[in-house]
Amino acid sequence: MARTNVTATQATRAGTTLPAAAAGDATNGNQIANDGRVVLIAKNTNGTSTARTITFQTARSVDGLTNPTRQESIPAGETQVIGPFPPTDYGTVLAFDVSHAELTIQAIRV
Repeated sequence: MARTNVTATQATRAGTTLPAAAAGDATNGNQIANDGRVVLIAKNTNGTSTARTITFQTARSVDGLTNPTRQESIPAGETQVIGPFPPTDYGTVLAFDVSHAELTIQAIRV
């Protein structure tokens, strides 16, 4: 199936309201246009102690990773800002997968 598109909200010096968080698509994965200025805000909404994982597909070996993916574990209840993603390393379309829909995603272009 096709990945679910995520749209980034443009940040401005005047201030930008964060977009609504959306559950990551744990079945089909997600994707977003990537110009190297995209950052994701990933929140693990799990209320107990279960960490959730977000996995980014890379266009080539990055940071010594032999498997062209990058995984980040997000502890229960925690929010992390991840990015930016250089297009030479991650492609002009950033593809990512969440381990569970309890990971919500917001995207900002800086």
